[in-house]
Amino acid sequence: MKINTALILCAGFGKRLNPITLKKPKPLLEIKEVTMLEKSISLIKDLGITKIFINTFHLRDHFLNFIKNKNFNLDIHIVDDGESILDTGGGVLNMITHSGEDDFIIFNPDTIWSNIYRDEIIKMEDIYFSKKLENILLLVNKNLSFDQSLKGDFNLSSNLISKKDNLDFIYTGCQILNKKILTNQTLSKFSILNIWNKLIDEKKLYGFESKQKFYHLTDLNTFNKLKDL
Repeated sequence: MKINTALILCAGFGKRLNPITLKKPKPLLEIKEVTMLEKSISLIKDLGITKIFINTFHLRDHFLNFIKNKNFNLDIHIVDDGESILDTGGGVLNMITHSGEDDFIIFNPDTIWSNIYRDEIIKMEDIYFSKKLENILLLVNKNLSFDQSLKGDFNLSSNLISKKDNLDFIYTGCQILNKKILTNQTLSKFSILNIWNKLIDEKKLYGFESKQKFYHLTDLNTFNKLKDL
């Protein structure tokens, strides 16, 4: 891949998985004895990316210990949100200030990632650079979601994302963005949705359709079902 740095969003409280996330952060929950975070890191490594930033807030020490005790043979940096949680957009903005790169791939470890996504993500990156985009999201049709309670987030037509009519596509938790879309952001705490909505209004938010079955750690009930797969 042309992108050299990946970001993983790990600062959230995971409230929908209480009480287990009161003592263990959601990215460190295990499916088949492998943590959600490690699944994300393994895919990043398969993509040929060697530098990773992980943001933390809730139970931050757990991540420091996890990375310390694992031998990923990657350049991994923990970036703390600080005294208050920064939300998804603020967390991304905080992490990219620690890098000299322009383009980043971002993962949400709520999704069960594996190398079956590798080729799709590489194709998504090709579109991102060939069309000189600022942001592209990996989406999946809601019919492919293991958790059928999830509603669609977007529409997708010719790689352009909108929010009109039926919302048939779900955001998988993987995106590529250029840091310039955040340069005029004046708030330290904000949702990435604010950026996406602005790009949608400008017809500048793009997507790439994944054809993989989508497994997402939505809540405690879904987690228990996924453990039994």
